[in-house]
Amino acid sequence: MKKLFALLLITASAGTHAQTLQKLTIEKIMSDPKWMGTSPEGVRWADDSRKIYFNWNPDKADRSALYSITTGDLRPQKVSADERRTLSSGGVWNKAHTRKLFESNGDIFLSDVKNGKVTAIAVTTDRESNPTFNADETQVLFTRNDNLYALRLNGGALKQLTNFTRATAAAAVPTAGAGMRGGAGRGNATPPTAARGGNAETGNPQDRWLRAEQLELFEVIREKDKNDKATAADRKAMQPLKKLKEIAIGEQSLSYLQQSPDGRYITYRLISAAVGAKNIQVPNYVTPTGYTEDIPGRTKVGAPQSTSRSYIYDTGRDTVYAISTKGIPGIKDLPDYVKDYPKQLEERTKRNDDRAVVVQGPIWNSTGKYAVVVVTAQDNKDRWIMKLDPATGQLSLIDRQRDEAWIGGPGISGGGFGNANTGWVDDTHFYFQSEATGYSHLYVVDVANGQKKQLTSGKWEVSDLYLSNDHKTFYFTGNIEHPGISHYYKLPVSGGKPVKLTGMKGGNNVSLSPDEKWLAILYSYSNKPWELYLQPNKPGAKASKVTTSTTAEFNSYAWREPEMVTFKNRYGADVHARVYAPKTPHPSKPAVVFVHGAGYLQNVHYWWSSYFREYMFNNMLADNGYTVIDIDYTGSAGYGRNWRTGIYRHMGGKDLDDQVDGIKFLVDKYGVDPKHVGMYGGSYGGFMTLMAMFTQPDVVAAGGALRSVTDWAHYNHGYTSNILNEPYTDEKAYKQSSPIYFANGLKGRLLMAHGMVDVNVNYQDIVRLTQKLIELHKENWELASYPVEDHGFVQPSSWTDEYKRIYKLFEETLKK
Repeated sequence: MKKLFALLLITASAGTHAQTLQKLTIEKIMSDPKWMGTSPEGVRWADDSRKIYFNWNPDKADRSALYSITTGDLRPQKVSADERRTLSSGGVWNKAHTRKLFESNGDIFLSDVKNGKVTAIAVTTDRESNPTFNADETQVLFTRNDNLYALRLNGGALKQLTNFTRATAAAAVPTAGAGMRGGAGRGNATPPTAARGGNAETGNPQDRWLRAEQLELFEVIREKDKNDKATAADRKAMQPLKKLKEIAIGEQSLSYLQQSPDGRYITYRLISAAVGAKNIQVPNYVTPTGYTEDIPGRTKVGAPQSTSRSYIYDTGRDTVYAISTKGIPGIKDLPDYVKDYPKQLEERTKRNDDRAVVVQGPIWNSTGKYAVVVVTAQDNKDRWIMKLDPATGQLSLIDRQRDEAWIGGPGISGGGFGNANTGWVDDTHFYFQSEATGYSHLYVVDVANGQKKQLTSGKWEVSDLYLSNDHKTFYFTGNIEHPGISHYYKLPVSGGKPVKLTGMKGGNNVSLSPDEKWLAILYSYSNKPWELYLQPNKPGAKASKVTTSTTAEFNSYAWREPEMVTFKNRYGADVHARVYAPKTPHPSKPAVVFVHGAGYLQNVHYWWSSYFREYMFNNMLADNGYTVIDIDYTGSAGYGRNWRTGIYRHMGGKDLDDQVDGIKFLVDKYGVDPKHVGMYGGSYGGFMTLMAMFTQPDVVAAGGALRSVTDWAHYNHGYTSNILNEPYTDEKAYKQSSPIYFANGLKGRLLMAHGMVDVNVNYQDIVRLTQKLIELHKENWELASYPVEDHGFVQPSSWTDEYKRIYKLFEETLKK
C-alpha cells in the first residue's frame, strides 16, 4: 500500500511538473506557440448582430476552428460546416442597414437581416465582384470581366453599363466614313423607297397633291401604301438597341469602376504598367523537386513605377474624358531636398513638369450632386482633397496637406478611398483626417462653401474611424490617455468631447455590432495575451470575458509587466521605453537593447506585443541578470507627425541616437556597465543593430542583426522612397543611411542571421555585406543562414537555433 501511494505521489508530481514552467529556456520560448495557448482572432459579427464569430484553437489542434457566441450565451461553440457556408464576409449595407450585398467565391449574394435569408443574385462561371446598391436601392451593380452591370432586385433583364475592350484606342475609333464602306452589300442595303427617288413625303406641294390623289382613286395604291408602312414599322422594331460605346483600354488595368448615384456618370481608373522595371528572383534551394527554383520577387527602390489616369464616361453625352489634374495647386512644386543637388534643381526647374499623381475616387454624396476625389502625389509629398465637376472633369481644391518628408499617419496613408476614414456625413459635409496640427485628427468640411471644422485635437491620434448608421456619431480608437493605451470613443458629428466607451487599461481592439448595440473587444495587457470580451455599447458598461486561452503552463510563470519609463533624448524630446529589470543583476551589470522592426511601429505600450517571442526572451534575459530596454525610437508609431518623420533622409540618425541615449539612461538610473551592452532586433531592428555596431562601436559591444537591411538602395520602393526619396535623386540620403558604407567601423562581435528565401529583405542584402566584411578583413562576425525561412520565420527549429546563437553571443561578450 505504501509503495502504491508513493507511486501515485510520484505520478501526480510528474503531472504537476509538466504543467509548471520552472525556468524559461530558449527551447520552450521558441517552440510551437500553441504551448502558450492560442488567442482568438478574426472577430466578426453576424449580420443580425446576434452572434459573434471568431477563429480560436483552445484544443491545440493543427489549425484554428471557427467558433461563435451569442449576445445571450457567452459559451463558445464550434460553428458547423453548413453554417460556415452561409456566412457573409464583408459586404455593403443598404441605407436602412436591413440588407447586405456580399461576394462569395466570385458570386454575388443578398443577405436579409429580418428573415435571415440569403439570396443568390449572380451565380455564374465568370467572377462577379464589387457589389453595391444603386442610389434608390432598386438595382445591384457589380463588375464582371472588367465591365459594370446592373440587375434589378425585383426582377428584370441584366443590363450591361460599360463596354471596355482590350483593343487599343486607335483601333477602336472608326475613321471618317468607315460606316459607309461596302456600298449596298448585305446589312447596308439601300431602302427601297430611297432607291425610287427618296422620301415620298418630301417634294413640292404639287407632288404631294398628286400622291394624295392616287391614294384616293386607286385601291391597289392604298393597299401597297398600307403594306409599306407596316414593313417600315417592323424594320424599326427589329433594329437593335443602341450599341454601348466601346472604350478601348488596351493592356491597361481597370480599377475603381463605379456609377454615380444619378446613373449618368461612370468613373474608372486605368493603370499603365511600369516599363523597364526589373524584378528580383529569389533562389529557393530546399525544394520538393531537388532542383533550385526561383521565387518571383519585387523591384528595388527607384525602379520605374506604374502610372494611372482617371476617366469619366458621360452616358448622357456618350463621351469619355479624363479627370483633369492640370492646375492642381502645387502640382509642379519640387521637394526641398532637391536644393542639395544644384544640377538636378536646374534641370527639373527648367522642365517644369507636373508631378505624377494618383486620383482615388470619386466619393459621391447620396444624390450625385457632389463628388470628392483624393489626389496623392506619386512622390508622396502632397495629398489634395478636391471637389470634382463630373460634367467637365475639372477639380477644385478643398484641402491640401503638404509634407516635405512624406504624407502618412493613421487614417491618412493610402489616400482614404475605400476605407472608413473619408466619407459623407450628409450631402454637403465631407469628413477626413489630417496631420495639419502634427497629429492625425478628424475634420469635416462643407463642400458647398469650403468651410472646415476640426473635430478632435490634442497630442494623440485618431484611428479606426467609423461613422454610425444614422450619421450622427463618429466612433474611433484613440490613445488620449497615454501613447501606449488604446480606448474606443464616440463623438457627435458636430464635435465636442469624446466619450470613452471601453474601460480596461491596455489594448482595446473593438468590433462594433451592425446594430451598434454591442462591442466585441479583443483586449490584452502587457503580460496578458489577447482575449475576447463582450460589452454593451454604453459608457461605463461592464465587459464580460468570453475566452480563456492561455495554458496552465504559460500561467505558471510570473511574466513581467515591463516598467514604463520616459527619458529625454539629446534633442530634448521625451522617449518612451519599457524596461525589464532583473531581480538580481549579474555582477558584470550587462544590458541588452531590443529594437523593434518595421520602423513605423509601436512596441512600448500596455498591450500584448506582436513580438511575443522577444517578450519572453527579454524575460529570460532579465532572469539571467540582464537589464533589457525596448525603445519606441524616432520613427515609431503613436506619437504624431514629427516623431513619425524624424528619420527622413537619415535612417540610423536620430533613431539610433535614441538607442544610445537610452543606454546612457540605463547607466545612470539602473547602474549597468556601459562596456557590457548588447543589441538585437529583426528587419529594421537588424538594420539598427548594424548601424550601432558600425557607427557606435564603443557603445554597443555585441549585436544580433536579424533579417537586416544592409543597403537601402536594394529595398522596396513603396517604403523606402517615402523616407529616402530615390537613390538616383537623393544619393546622400542613401549613403548616410546604409550600414554597408560603415562596415569598416566594426569592433565588437557581430552575429548576422537571415532567411535564404526572404522575399522582403532579400538574402542578397546580407551576402553583399558579408563580401564587404571579407574585403575589409574583419574577423569578429558570423553569418547564420536559414535555407527554408522567409522574412518572418516559421519553423521552431529555426527560431531556436537563431536565439541560442544570440544568447550565446551575449553570454560570452557581456558577462566578462
